[in-house]
Amino acid sequence: MDLTAIVLIVCFFTLLFINVPISLCIALSTLAALLMHIDFTPATTTIAQQMAGGIDSFALLAIPFFILSGLIMGQGGIAKRLIECAMAMIGFLPGGLALVNVMSCMLFGAISGSAVAATSAIGSFMVPEMKKHGYSASFAAAVTASAATTGMLIPPSNILIIYAIASGGVSIAALFIAGYLPGILVGLALMIVCAIYSIRNNYPVTARLPFKIVLEKILAALPSLLLIFIVIGGIIGGVFTATEAGAIAVIYALVLSVFIYREINIAEMPAILLKACETTAIVMLIIAASSGMSWLLSYTHIPQLVSEFFLTLSENPLLILLLINLILILVGAFIDMTPAVLIFTPIFLPVAEQLGMSPIQFGIMIVLNLSIGLVSPPVGSVLFVSCAVAKTSLHKIIKPMLPLYAVMFLVLMLVTYVPAISETLPRLFGLIE
Repeated sequence: MDLTAIVLIVCFFTLLFINVPISLCIALSTLAALLMHIDFTPATTTIAQQMAGGIDSFALLAIPFFILSGLIMGQGGIAKRLIECAMAMIGFLPGGLALVNVMSCMLFGAISGSAVAATSAIGSFMVPEMKKHGYSASFAAAVTASAATTGMLIPPSNILIIYAIASGGVSIAALFIAGYLPGILVGLALMIVCAIYSIRNNYPVTARLPFKIVLEKILAALPSLLLIFIVIGGIIGGVFTATEAGAIAVIYALVLSVFIYREINIAEMPAILLKACETTAIVMLIIAASSGMSWLLSYTHIPQLVSEFFLTLSENPLLILLLINLILILVGAFIDMTPAVLIFTPIFLPVAEQLGMSPIQFGIMIVLNLSIGLVSPPVGSVLFVSCAVAKTSLHKIIKPMLPLYAVMFLVLMLVTYVPAISETLPRLFGLIE
């Protein structure tokens, strides 16, 4: 292995082990590796230039907009109406509350684009409700955490925007549309596990609501769901870009939450804006640091070396793709999603393309793969948020998570080996040939 790569890996994981923030881990390890080639002053200047250049992108402007719209939705009564809609539609089925939890997370994730926001907004209501009806706290937390990850695939998704930039310009619209089927497949797989688990544990079933009430709940949630069609329809139709769609999402969420639902007062907006700024600053710092590391990898030709290594391991593309997935699952357990996408896309995308995989399919594969990392110890941020919401401990949540991990991995394999799952919808809408 190249000495630069050894220094990079050793420094990164040493800093990570001693609990240094992830952005500093990336930046400092990149600087240490670059010092193997040039002196300190030009090295620091180069890293600073690459970090600044990494966030100098119009497409990245969509991220603060979607972060802000997600925060507004989380406090604006939208989550509550989505839950009531899902409850009315499927709450009477076996394991009804667990199914409602999954469906609500999918709908909220599709609107907010944030797994953490979905876990907090949906979990704060659904977890106590599930516990009140006899579900264990650990199972409720496991369902919430795993279902919240569907928002990474179902658009609008910040991580798909980041992948589009890391991959060198893959169409954001195509990625957004490509995420629908895999995201829905994950949700349906989780629902099946929830139903079986609930039947085996004799969890209660709620009564079916009259059709009139069901219709009322659906109509109440309709303005919230309309945002999905406005944002995605506008992007696909070429009416506006992803960045402009983010701005429209903010305006729509603000009007809905302040003037229609009246769940947010104007006096609360400064605190929401401050939280959005804090979150955006963290994300942008990670993107900047990861851009510097990606440049170093390219400068030292590490992606080409990795590509040659994988292609010499085996002539079987199925085996190589499985190995890439296993490596990414391991990476996702230790590294947050954003830096993982920025760092490993330039490394593994060339390998995948040589094996005949399109950038669209690989993008959905890597995002789904790293979504599993969001609910995997020791770093899984969504897992810890869910534990906090459910007031349970990490070791208790692992057992009910195991079957959920299994079906998420099964869908990952389908996405990896069946291109049509990712490519049918973008091709249908004329976004790819």
